[in-house]
Amino acid sequence: MKPLFLIGFAALLTFSSCKKDEKVQAATIEQQKLDYQTRQIDLEKQKLAIEKEKMTFEKQKDSLNKVAEEKEADRKAEANRVARKSSSKRSSSSGGSSGGSSGSSASNAGSSSSGTTATQKKGWSSAAKGTVIGTVGGAAAGAIISRKNPGLGAVIGGVAGGATGYTIGRSNDRKTGRVQK
Repeated sequence: MKPLFLIGFAALLTFSSCKKDEKVQAATIEQQKLDYQTRQIDLEKQKLAIEKEKMTFEKQKDSLNKVAEEKEADRKAEANRVARKSSSKRSSSSGGSSGGSSGSSASNAGSSSSGTTATQKKGWSSAAKGTVIGTVGGAAAGAIISRKNPGLGAVIGGVAGGATGYTIGRSNDRKTGRVQK
């Protein structure tokens, strides 16, 4: 009888343990589904936040582009006004002179180009900056190199450095359009 009782007890234990595993397994599957859904919701929230940031960035970019376009339009309008003023000055001054038309047109061309560059850009030109930097640097280098006579070395180095700085700055002015060739 004892062996029958033990077999029955073992069967009961086995059946009850299998049912618990199914219940635990079902509970864990449900929990995994819920976890997966919460992760998906979090991912969607992050995607929405990224899209929102993209939209604000695009708005800022568009507003910056509009500001840049307005500045460009203002600059072009100012250049047109300057060109009109210089052309009206040229036509009024060339109409007033009766003789020597070649001399008056040459003087007008020189004044209009310098007037346009003076009103378009303010501040130091690259040629002026290059001259000053080259002169100071050349003078310092000349004084250091010429140990016996540093004054003479500074003068020679300043002249050479100033000339070099001017040519480099002038070429930069030509590239930027500050000075025409």
